[in-house]
Amino acid sequence: MSVPEIKCLSDKVFVHRWPHDTPLWGDSVKKQLDESINKNPEKKTVTISDKIIQIENIEFYSLKKIGISVPFFKDECRVIFEAQFGEFFAHIHITIKSENFLDIFNQLMSWRRRVFPNDL
Repeated sequence: MSVPEIKCLSDKVFVHRWPHDTPLWGDSVKKQLDESINKNPEKKTVTISDKIIQIENIEFYSLKKIGISVPFFKDECRVIFEAQFGEFFAHIHITIKSENFLDIFNQLMSWRRRVFPNDL
C-alpha cells in the first residue's frame, strides 16, 4: 500500500559515511554532498515517499534504523537514519525547525509505522 508523500524544508542536514567498513567515498562524492547538503546553508527540500528519502537531488534508499524525535527545549524535529545512495552507505541527520514541526513529526511517525512496522 502506497503512503502519502511527505514534503518539507530542512534547516540542516548532515550526511556522513557509515558504517566505517563500507566503501570509501571519493573526493567527487564528498564534494557533491558538501556543496548540495552538508555545507550548504540554504534550506534543503526533503521528500519522503514509501521507502525512499530524497534530499535535494540525492535519493537515499535501503533505509534502516530510522529515529524520529523532538528534542527537549527545542522547537524542531529530527530524523536520523542509515541508508544507501548509489553504491555508498551513509548515516543521515535531518533537522526541521518550521512552525509546523509537530505536524511534520506526526506525519513522519505515521509514515514510519506504516512503511516500517517491524522497526518499532
